[in-house]
Amino acid sequence: MTELIPAPRSVVAGSGEVRLTARSEIYASSETEGAGNWLRTVLRQATGLPLREGRELDDAEGGIGLQLDPGLGPEEYRLVSDSSGVLIEGGSAAGVFWGAQTLRQLLGPDAYRRAPLDRDRAWTVPHVTIEDSPRFRWRGLMLDVARHFMPKEGVLRQLDLMAAHKLNVFHFHLTDDQGWRVEIKRYPKLTETGSWRARTKFGHRASPLWDEKPHGGFYTQDDIREIVAYAAERHISVVPEIDVPGHSQAAIAAYPELGNTDVIDTTALSVLDTWGISANVLAPTDNTLRFYEGVFEEVLELFPAGAGEFSEFIHVGGDECRKDQWKQSTAAQGRIKELGLADEDELQAWFIAHFDTWLTARGRRLIGWDEILEGGLAEGAAVASWRGYAGGVAAARAGHDVVMCPEQYVYLDHRQAPGEDEPVPIGYVRTLEDVYRFEPVPQQLTEAEARHVLGTQANVWTEVMESQERVDYQSYPRLSAFAEVAWSSLPAPGERDFAGFEERMAVHYRRLDARGVGYRPPTGPLPWQQRPGVLGRPIEGAPPNR
Repeated sequence: MTELIPAPRSVVAGSGEVRLTARSEIYASSETEGAGNWLRTVLRQATGLPLREGRELDDAEGGIGLQLDPGLGPEEYRLVSDSSGVLIEGGSAAGVFWGAQTLRQLLGPDAYRRAPLDRDRAWTVPHVTIEDSPRFRWRGLMLDVARHFMPKEGVLRQLDLMAAHKLNVFHFHLTDDQGWRVEIKRYPKLTETGSWRARTKFGHRASPLWDEKPHGGFYTQDDIREIVAYAAERHISVVPEIDVPGHSQAAIAAYPELGNTDVIDTTALSVLDTWGISANVLAPTDNTLRFYEGVFEEVLELFPAGAGEFSEFIHVGGDECRKDQWKQSTAAQGRIKELGLADEDELQAWFIAHFDTWLTARGRRLIGWDEILEGGLAEGAAVASWRGYAGGVAAARAGHDVVMCPEQYVYLDHRQAPGEDEPVPIGYVRTLEDVYRFEPVPQQLTEAEARHVLGTQANVWTEVMESQERVDYQSYPRLSAFAEVAWSSLPAPGERDFAGFEERMAVHYRRLDARGVGYRPPTGPLPWQQRPGVLGRPIEGAPPNR
C-alpha cells in the first residue's frame, strides 16, 4: 500500500510487513508528543486497538516510534518500517507529524474511518523506507467563508483534510461585501448587522434565481481560538484576512461612518446580497484607520504569532478596490492633496502602507493580493499573486516574498470539465490534469528572485458553493493534485507522470470515501451534485499564461 499522495521523495520497499496488534504501543519523545497523541487517537478509532503509550522506543512488538533527528530539515522526515516495528524521525515536530500522515496512508483507506469495520482484521504496514521533505514552505488553502458561511465544525473538518494532504497554511477569508464572520467585541454591530444578509443570489450574479432565506453566521472569539489551536496541533498556520479598503460593504452597513458619506447615504446600505464587486469602499479618513486598528488589535490576539511557521502574517485584502467614490469624494480628494499623492491608486497604496507600518511595529507581517502593487508596494509586504504570474514576478524582482495562486490555474471555483452537467460552471475549464501540471515558480525569475516564492496556494471562493458538499465537489480531487504540486519535487509540467498520479488516485479516492468527502468522480458529477438550470459564467478557451 504505497500509493501515496503527495508523492514522497524516495521510497525503498522491503519484503515483509509490520503487524499492529493489541500489544503494539506508540512511543513519542517529549518533542513529538503532539504527533503521538494525534496518531494514537485516529488509529484507535479506526482499528479498535488500544495502542498504549510506550515508555521506551522498542517497548513492544509491532510498535511505532516517533522522535526527532536534528540531522533532518525542518519539515523533513524518515519513515522506516522493518522487523523491529515502525520508526518515524523528523527534523522537527512538524516533520514527524507529516511522517505520521504517511503512516496512516500506508495502513490503507479504512485507517480514515472513525470506528473499526471489523475488529478481527489485520492491520499491517509494509516494510519500507521513505525519505521525504516538501518543495515549498507555504502550501496553502484559502477558504472564503464570507460569501457562504461554513460552521465551525466544517472548518475543523477542512483542517483535517488539509493535514492529510500535508498542506500547512489555512488562509481564512473572513470578511467581504457579503458578510463579516469574526466577532470583534469593540464593534459588536460588525456581527450583529454585518454577518447577515436578507437573501442570496443563487448561481452567477446574472442568474435570475434567489434564495430568499436570510443567510449568515459568524465565529465567536472562542470559536476562532479553537480553530487556531486545532490548526496548530496539525502544524497548520492560520492567516486571517480582513479586507481593506475594498470589499467592505458589510462593515459599512454595520458602521455607516466608515463609508464615503459625502458621496452616498451610507445609512441606507445593507449587506450585499448578490455577487460581484461593490463600489462601496472605505473612506480614507483618520476615523476609518482608528476603527480598523481596533479591529486588528483583537485579530492579533485571536491569531497569535508563534502558532505556526506563517502565523505572523495578517492578510489585508487590498484587491478590487473600486475608486469611483474616492474620485467623487471631497474628503478623499482632500486627503490625496494633503498627502501629496498623485492619484487614487497612490491613495490605496497609502492606506495599505499605513497598516503595513502598524502591523510591523507589532511584530507582524502584512500580505495582500497583488493589487497592493498599484501605486507603490508597501515596504515589508508580501504578495499573493492571483491575477496570473505578473504580480508575483514584479514583487519577487522587487525583493518581496510571494505566494503564487494564479486564478487561471488554482481557483477551485472554476469548472472541472466543459460538459453541461458541471454544476454552476464558472471560469475556465481546469481539469485534474491541469492542476497537476501547474508550476508555481515563473520561468522568468532568476534563481535569486525565485527564492522569494514562499510557496503556493489554492483558493476556494464560495459564491456558488452554498454548502459543504459543494465545497467538497469543487475542491476534490483537484486539491489532492495541488497538494502534490506544493509538496513533491516534480519534473517540469509537460514531463509529469499524470497517468501514474491517476493510478495512485484510485486508492486515494477510497481514502476520501472513508473520510466522507463528496468529491467529483472521474466519470463526472453524480445526479445530486448537478445544478441544472442554475446560470454560471463559463469562459471558453485556454486561460492566458501570463
